[in-house]
Amino acid sequence: MASDTTAQHVPCAEPLVEVRRGPIVESRHRGHIAVVDPNGHMLADIGVADTVTYLRSSLKAFQTLPVLLSGAADHFGFNDKEVALACASHNGELMHTEIVAGMLHKIGVDPELLQCGIHEPYSVAAAHTLRDRGEKPTALHNNCSGKHAAMLAFAKYLRAPLETYLDPTHPVQQAILDVVSRFSDVPVNDLILGVDGCSAPVVAMPLKSMALAYARLVNPPQGFDHELREACKRIVKVMTTYPELIGGTTDRLDTEIMKAVPGQLISKVGAEGVYTAGVLPNARYREGFGLALKIEDGDDHRARPTVVIEALRQLGMLGDGALHCVARYASFPVKNRNGNTVGEIRASFTLEMSEEV
Repeated sequence: MASDTTAQHVPCAEPLVEVRRGPIVESRHRGHIAVVDPNGHMLADIGVADTVTYLRSSLKAFQTLPVLLSGAADHFGFNDKEVALACASHNGELMHTEIVAGMLHKIGVDPELLQCGIHEPYSVAAAHTLRDRGEKPTALHNNCSGKHAAMLAFAKYLRAPLETYLDPTHPVQQAILDVVSRFSDVPVNDLILGVDGCSAPVVAMPLKSMALAYARLVNPPQGFDHELREACKRIVKVMTTYPELIGGTTDRLDTEIMKAVPGQLISKVGAEGVYTAGVLPNARYREGFGLALKIEDGDDHRARPTVVIEALRQLGMLGDGALHCVARYASFPVKNRNGNTVGEIRASFTLEMSEEV
């Protein structure tokens, strides 16, 4: 695999979000956006579409595809909710942990084999419930536990070692790299590998390649074989049918966007200011498209949601009703210690559209 060795040229990011206090702009968040159709045509962009970054959790759908393609998911009887959990960065709510526990039961492995690590549930309510009961979080509460359960299923189905399922040379991880390469058009040897927060291998590639992968996920090319196209359809189906499983019941951008425009797109955040979406073919975009963005400073809270909503709005994917549903992610008030609004955090960019849009 390619490795990060020498110092690289830093792409020139564009201002995407401004933080206003009173009459002036006090701070800015910069970044890059790429919008690509399944044929690789750039539909819209800002910044540098060739910017290389890690997909982080935006990789999960492609980490799940080989589990479906191999026959492992069917062999262990994974239902649609369980496949959705494999694609999720979940809140650690009871509905999430119960599904992951069910996956492990079907596989016939103990939770101790999960190598994702332990953190408190993203859900504030779930975290409080654990504390009130005097209980500590487990690996099941890790937002990546569904993905890791699916990887264990794949490893067991292949009769490969379970203890080393995260090793980049393991058959599970090699199969994932092959899928990622096929969807992104980045040769396997050019994929840059790192280690994600959950200890799994994570892939970096140009932003435009990330967008291409998502465009092909929602509208796979005719050149893909039947089994691969069907696997793509199932990923899209489970994500759009169970948005609460992909994120959670409260305060999750992916969930709220997919609920605002049901059945029209799949949405997936990644850490460090990464976001991806796949928009299904529709009247305006007959082949659909993939969207990928990176906030340069890695902000996940005030910059990323604002940019996501504004980009989808400019692309015509959020009408008035949908915008109302996600309004609290579109901009944020700046408040002082007395709770008074003294400014605003808002989008400040215009996508450069191609003639095809």
